[in-house]
Amino acid sequence: MNKKLLLLILSDVLILSSFGLLAPIFALFITENLEGGSIVAAGMATTIFLVVKSVVQLPLSRYFIDKEKHKTRSLLLGTFLIITVPFIYFFSKTVGMIYFAQAVYGLGAALAYPSWFRLFTTYIDGKHKGFEYTLWGTGVGVGSAIAAVSGAKIAEMLGFRYLFFFVGIVAFLGFLLLIVLDRIEMKKRNATIKKPVRRKKKRI
Repeated sequence: MNKKLLLLILSDVLILSSFGLLAPIFALFITENLEGGSIVAAGMATTIFLVVKSVVQLPLSRYFIDKEKHKTRSLLLGTFLIITVPFIYFFSKTVGMIYFAQAVYGLGAALAYPSWFRLFTTYIDGKHKGFEYTLWGTGVGVGSAIAAVSGAKIAEMLGFRYLFFFVGIVAFLGFLLLIVLDRIEMKKRNATIKKPVRRKKKRI
C-alpha cells in the first residue's frame, strides 16, 4: 500500500474516532453544564456546524482547493482548525462559546474534507480500490464504535473537561501524521523542481 495513503487513513481514523468519543454525551454536556444550555441549544450547535460546512465547502472546493498546487496545505489548515475545537469546548462556560466552536469546526471541515478526498483519490491504487476504500471505512467504523462507549465512560469517571482534553490530544496525533505527509509531499515537489531538464542535442 502507498505509504502516503496509509498516513492519510491513519490520520482520519484517529481524528474521527477521537470526535466519536463526544457523540454520546455532547448534548448532555450542553444541557447540563453550560449557561443557557438546553436541548434546543444542542440542536442549534449541530446546525451551525452543518450549515457553515455546507455553505463554505462548495466555493472553497471550486475556487481554492482544486487549484491548489501544494496538495496538503488546505488539509493541514482545515485539520488544525478542527483539532482546536475540543480545547474550545474545554474552556467553554456558555452556549455562545460552543456555537463559536461549531463554526470553527464547520470551517475546518470545509477545508479538510474535500482536500482529504482529493488526496485519497490521488494516492489510491487503481488495482485495489475496493480494499483500500474498505480499509478506510472499517478503520473509521471500528474506531468510532469503540469511541462511542469509551467517551461515555471517560466522562462518567473523570468528567467532561478531561474527555475534551483527551479528544484534543488524540486528534493532535492525527494532525502530526498529516505533517509527516506534508513533508513527504514537499520533498517530492522540491525534487521535481530541482530535477535538471535534459536538452536534446541538435543534429548537424
